[in-house]
Amino acid sequence: MNELQQLFDELKKSIKEDNFVKLTLSKPVSKSFELPNVYVRQIQLKGETSYQFLYRYTTNDQVKNYSLEETIHELENLLSEKFRAATLFTLGKDFLVFVSKKKKVSYKTSAPSFKNKLPEAHDKPKEKRAENSPYLHFLGITDKQGNVIPKMADKYRQINKYLEIIEAQLSTVKLPNQIQIVDMGSGKGYLTFALYDYLVNQKRFNATVTGIELRENLVNYCNDIADRCSFTNLHFVAQPIQEYDNDKIDILIALHACDTATDDAIYKGLVSKAELIICAPCCHKQIRQQVKGVEQESPLLKYGIFKERQFEMVTDTIRALILEKHSYNTKVFEFISNEHTRKNVMLIGSKSNKKKDTEQIDKKINDLKEIYHIDEHYLETLI
Repeated sequence: MNELQQLFDELKKSIKEDNFVKLTLSKPVSKSFELPNVYVRQIQLKGETSYQFLYRYTTNDQVKNYSLEETIHELENLLSEKFRAATLFTLGKDFLVFVSKKKKVSYKTSAPSFKNKLPEAHDKPKEKRAENSPYLHFLGITDKQGNVIPKMADKYRQINKYLEIIEAQLSTVKLPNQIQIVDMGSGKGYLTFALYDYLVNQKRFNATVTGIELRENLVNYCNDIADRCSFTNLHFVAQPIQEYDNDKIDILIALHACDTATDDAIYKGLVSKAELIICAPCCHKQIRQQVKGVEQESPLLKYGIFKERQFEMVTDTIRALILEKHSYNTKVFEFISNEHTRKNVMLIGSKSNKKKDTEQIDKKINDLKEIYHIDEHYLETLI
């Protein structure tokens, strides 16, 4: 298809200028292919640059590696026969391709979704990111020999999963040379210490981490461990989230901050225009209490346990929509397995240059509120 030449020219240009991030194929011509997407990324294989195709079938994933010439040939075949859309992600822009049923090709550009390139390792090994650090012993996760204490194995897995998520998100945003990180509702500091050690001591980021925690005994406990570990740019402060007044935040974290404390934290992130806002919401009482006694039409809300879960989803969906309205790309996913805790949803907002349709987002929020007879979401009242 000669009509695809513009895509191939843009692909070659992005590779030549070293700002190629990835390429995604979507909108399959037929569901019978059982291949919803293909993802293409650049890798280094035996010292040579190759392009790895991840064929994401509905039942399994298949991977093949091609040269640039083979890549263009494969893309031409796929867009001629199996897919109607492609997006070329570069550091300068997103380049969108649409193929009609009559094989007519059209193009569109938009602001870039990525601010950093993806890693080019062929096989990314599973790594333990929290390893051999004294904070693990001081917090009671490992013994003196560095072995994980059996009853703390779940917490150790949670720490490594958390660091894996953080690492993946760092590639989606552009951070300053001196990074200011604030962890609101830091508690005993398991994840706060892990983040500091991983970013500062392992990855050599120039970062300052501040933990905000209401309970003074925990703040004193964590500051003592930070001193014993010589974590000089890790500090804990005893104060309510609402009273934290430093508007210089690059990464805002709020894990299991109770009920509307999550909204207070998100608001602080929005005000400071944080590049990353990472939350694991907890409790979700505000909307449930607001609609208490209000008759709901949905049969899903007849039973108490379903009502609780439904309003958790509604609360977090409105939070995600509010983040989108303020120019954040949002993700909601399972943080850790349900077998450890049901409070396992993680909500992430990464700052975007793309202009959002605020009227459409407002409509979605208002529609949700109308369906469930909600007067207001607490986060809305803060903004």
